[in-house]
Amino acid sequence: MKITNVEAFVFDAGWQSWTFVKVSTDEGLAGWGECSVPRGPFAVAGAVEDIKNILVGTDPRAYEMRFADMARLNIQGPLGVRAQAAAGVELALIDIKARALGISVVELFGGPTRDDLRLYWSHCGTTRALYPEMGKPPIRTMADVHALGKEVAASGYTALKTNILLPGNPSSAHFHGFGGGPGTTDQVADNAMLSHIDTLIGTFRDAVGPRIDICLDLNFNFKPESCIRIARLLEPYKLMWLEIDMYSPEAMRDIRNSSRTPICTGENFIYMREFLPYFQNRSADVFMVDVPWVGFSQAKKVGELAQIFEFNMAPHNYYSHLSTFISASLCAVLPNVHIMETDVDELPIKSELMTNLPEIANGRMKIPTGPGWGTEIREDVLRAHPWKKAKGAW
Repeated sequence: MKITNVEAFVFDAGWQSWTFVKVSTDEGLAGWGECSVPRGPFAVAGAVEDIKNILVGTDPRAYEMRFADMARLNIQGPLGVRAQAAAGVELALIDIKARALGISVVELFGGPTRDDLRLYWSHCGTTRALYPEMGKPPIRTMADVHALGKEVAASGYTALKTNILLPGNPSSAHFHGFGGGPGTTDQVADNAMLSHIDTLIGTFRDAVGPRIDICLDLNFNFKPESCIRIARLLEPYKLMWLEIDMYSPEAMRDIRNSSRTPICTGENFIYMREFLPYFQNRSADVFMVDVPWVGFSQAKKVGELAQIFEFNMAPHNYYSHLSTFISASLCAVLPNVHIMETDVDELPIKSELMTNLPEIANGRMKIPTGPGWGTEIREDVLRAHPWKKAKGAW
């Protein structure tokens, strides 16, 4: 079996883009991978095109060798966009190998450690605040936040994650870590912001009760000093975690050691090399890994390294259903999984894109068992909705 073509597609998912990779072979078998980067889809798609020439004519089933080929091509810029492109290709290669054998990726990597997987409702209220065109109930007041919390509890989900919602008409969310005008670069949480966060999380806690877990994602929005103040402020609400992105393991360790609020990080790290200093410094309590950015075999190695340091993993997953199948497959072959992310609020196109959908009930997903990832992209839908311009995602 030889690779005949490698293609990247940037799909218009409505409020963000998703990037997919298709690897075709001379035996008519194709594999699919995802490497979605909503803030740089064309850069990643271009990097896939750069990789293509070293792959055509090679055996797709030797995915570790193909990964070594891509890693050496990327040696002078091994992380970021080029790593994400390599991840998308690697995922497609693994899909091909499992399909060629007539088994699931879960079986290819040793079989399942679990039958199903606990999920949390991610971006709870965030997409509603930012994208009213989705047709969901608006987030105009804290009463709307409370109603959303009741909705989560009634849905069967046992955990949710939100961002710093700013109810209003129009509503918004605090994302200065990703952009903004003058005066938004300082990353300081003043007393007004602290009071708002207290009210927001208090409203969710009052709505969902004591048994449903709550996470707050701070992203890159604050410096350590402010993160510490927020972590201490939120101790009474017994969060599942406070999620923080930061490229300093020492700073993350200081935050983690400052309060009783558990800390989660890691979604932006690539490969074991980047995770290792955070594990060594015990910089967080739970670690994320983004499989579409890292690749499956590499993410599994990260999870196995985390096991050595006695950490649990919680895959980052806010892309398409293909990413959900991929990430759930990783959870199925790791022994140290905390929970997995999923977006509940979505546009219909998300389901139209796939041949099979995740089996989710009461906030739990069944582990995929079909060949490869257990689902495939509907190429006619994919090609009919190309991403044409940067609309912006938080």
